[in-house]
Amino acid sequence: MLSHAVAALRCPVCQGTFQLREGRQRTLACEAGHLFDAAKQGYFNLLTGKGTVFEADSADMVAARHRFLEAGHYSGLARALAQAAAGPLQRPDALVLDAGTGTGHYLAAVLQMSGATGIGVDISKFALRRAARLNPQAANLVWDVWRPLPMADNTADVVTVVFAPRHPAEFARVLRPGGSLIVVTPRPGHLAEIAARTGMLGIEEGKDERLAESMKGYFDSGTSQSLDLPLLLSGQEVADLAYMGPAGHHLKRGELAELATLEGSVATTAKFRISEFVVS
Repeated sequence: MLSHAVAALRCPVCQGTFQLREGRQRTLACEAGHLFDAAKQGYFNLLTGKGTVFEADSADMVAARHRFLEAGHYSGLARALAQAAAGPLQRPDALVLDAGTGTGHYLAAVLQMSGATGIGVDISKFALRRAARLNPQAANLVWDVWRPLPMADNTADVVTVVFAPRHPAEFARVLRPGGSLIVVTPRPGHLAEIAARTGMLGIEEGKDERLAESMKGYFDSGTSQSLDLPLLLSGQEVADLAYMGPAGHHLKRGELAELATLEGSVATTAKFRISEFVVS
């Protein structure tokens, strides 16, 4: 399955095709001789030049996300995403790109249900370390989604984006005709009971309309579903939830420690929208 994923990749330097060299260390080698060695954890860093200007999630943020997701709090979302992707991934050689794969939790659910080949990209090497362990059969790549994707045209059947940046032009380019882009976004009221105390931003009205507008010219709107997940969280889980997302870049350790000492359980509801878009 990894070889199938590699066949879809292109060298970020010259856009040539890759071969996977096996040995003491796995290496992606292109026709022109550009080499990218796998890290010891199994992922490949394809970023060249100055890399990315965006702030990657830290090791502590990734650890918080891993603890929260491993506890199963968002397992309902992972199942719903896998079910949404299952139809377009029925082809024998189906391929899914998970843009902003993080720790690989959602990609794992998609691959387990569909049996497809996977490519996961993220700018955080700390996230990719965990993603490569969870999905060793996938190609896990350090990459900036705002740059042209290191993939050939018309190679993916599905692109999934869960709480991550979206690059519609590139997603449309790498998807096969009729391919699906599946985007997960929070809905108004998402984690409302704890958002204020954790420093998490509220969800603005009209988010769905802005998402649809950003896809015009590349995608047609498909099906959409809402998903509510009731949660009962300990203080430590509230702290992990706050730290694992964008707010984690701004929260201080003292604020996290205060959240972790919350007594009893905190009830809240995660509210998601799973939106499908089809290549125009």
